[in-house]
Amino acid sequence: MPEDILFENKNGVGRISLNRPDKLNAFNRGLALALQQQLKVCDEDDNLRCVILTGMGRAFSSGQDLAEFPSGKLPVFENVIDEYYNPIIRLLRTIRKPVLCAVNGIAAGAGANIALSCDIVVAATSASFVQAFSKIGLIPDCGGTYFLPRLIGLQKASAFMMLGEKISASEAEKTGMIYKCFEDSAFEESVAKIAGTLACMPTKALMLTRNALSQSLTNNLDQQLELEKKLQGQAGHTEDFKEGVTAFFEKRLPAFNGK
Repeated sequence: MPEDILFENKNGVGRISLNRPDKLNAFNRGLALALQQQLKVCDEDDNLRCVILTGMGRAFSSGQDLAEFPSGKLPVFENVIDEYYNPIIRLLRTIRKPVLCAVNGIAAGAGANIALSCDIVVAATSASFVQAFSKIGLIPDCGGTYFLPRLIGLQKASAFMMLGEKISASEAEKTGMIYKCFEDSAFEESVAKIAGTLACMPTKALMLTRNALSQSLTNNLDQQLELEKKLQGQAGHTEDFKEGVTAFFEKRLPAFNGK
């Protein structure tokens, strides 16, 4: 039986690939738990400076594999979400290195919202996003109702979720749902370039930036100014800050080590 997750560590970049291509990388219990475990491993590996999350085959992920549940027997959704999905989203938002989601094909349902929870999302032009939940009488989960309206606004998020329309990668970029889309022929090269850049950046500062951005969604201005002061103080005590200043005065590129 093939592994549900493939992993590669190259030049400080960890590449996690969902590996159920015959099922369009639909999530079942095995895949969900395998992804959780791999994210934990990546979090603990100080040699990793960036993580790519992508899918094998022609899909990123088509969401929950409904065939996992016996015919006529509905799952207890609260239990499935608690065991499968909420841990994944929490790990993606707390892992101590930036996560680049490379959407190589269809991203539907849980697959779409797992992608949108990552720090930076890029897609191949042939990829698409579908909030498919309404098609089977469910609501968006995996943080979708949290992230999507913050990315594109309440009106478009409501329409995409209620109508369940397929959104092309180019439209996703135009609406601000994702960072960029790339032609299929240039997709892998573009993903590698972004990941390589992230892997050479001051990792702790990037994570403090994520922290600030996450809290900005609920803080008022005064709270955010105080948070920035606190986090800037932490950044100022890192080795990478010292290296960045030294490199500036020596008129050279900094060699950050992520510490």
